[in-house]
Amino acid sequence: MPSLQAVVENADVETLANLESFVRSAESGSFSAAARRLALTPAAVSRNVAMLERNIGVRLFHRSTRKLTLTEAGERFLQAIGGNLEALQAAIAGISTDGGEPAGILKVSMAPTFGITHLMPLLPGFLLRYPGIRPEWHFENRQVDLVAEGYDAAIGGGFDLTPGVVSRALAPAHIVAVASRAYMTGRTPPVDPTELAALDGIAMRSLRTGRIRQWVMRDAAGAEMAAVLRETIVVNEPAAMREAALLGLGVALIAVPDVLRELERGDLVRLVPRWYSDAGSISLYYASRTLLPAKTRTFIDFVADAFKRERLAERFAGSLG
Repeated sequence: MPSLQAVVENADVETLANLESFVRSAESGSFSAAARRLALTPAAVSRNVAMLERNIGVRLFHRSTRKLTLTEAGERFLQAIGGNLEALQAAIAGISTDGGEPAGILKVSMAPTFGITHLMPLLPGFLLRYPGIRPEWHFENRQVDLVAEGYDAAIGGGFDLTPGVVSRALAPAHIVAVASRAYMTGRTPPVDPTELAALDGIAMRSLRTGRIRQWVMRDAAGAEMAAVLRETIVVNEPAAMREAALLGLGVALIAVPDVLRELERGDLVRLVPRWYSDAGSISLYYASRTLLPAKTRTFIDFVADAFKRERLAERFAGSLG
């Protein structure tokens, strides 16, 4: 089998596309999943891989109607490519458009409330800088399978890091208790999380589990207390929780990013402000550090820079009171 160096040095556009089809198929174990990642048809990916096999004279996959697995030679070839993917992807991205600018469909999944509030305002500046990229943003409250569903990236928290998926933390995901000033007028502010139970509660039912979300709050000293709300109102979307709180219907336990604007304007106030729940991190998820299209890399860097510029990690931190 020819060496990877010989293949890459003699590669034209067609060969580079064939190599990318091979790597994506090997990562996902499916021509169909690879096709979704590459915005091609499964037949085109299969044809690219077959052409690569013919060019190097080695069968890279065992094919069946149900399964796609690497041959021993395919395993060695994939391992050999590992140290050269950055250069390979740069070459593919560089020849994809005039001038080598990042281009193509950028498919990203994000939670509706968070995405519309904090990511959508970044879109004009992103498109001004990268006009060749066409965003396809999905606003959904679920964990997507990046490889199988063909997503370039996802933004959220608590994703399972399956093999080949990596994450880049952006900010903490802290849960705080909020209510409107009108609702708290004439009421005694709670001293600690246990006293939240005396107030009307705006509860959240998890779409994933079907259960009411329960939180344990902590303070800076490390003390912990359960925060149990009366289920006066039950919704399944953070935006609805926020609106119910703004309408003066009770207390909501909600992520800081989902009410940051209202807290900073004074439309909502924090109750028991020294207490918060830690739900992990808000992170960027993407399929691979090494074989990363230019469109995805520029999006990741653009979002990370925006979070740093706007001090969002600090502003999202419920631990700061």
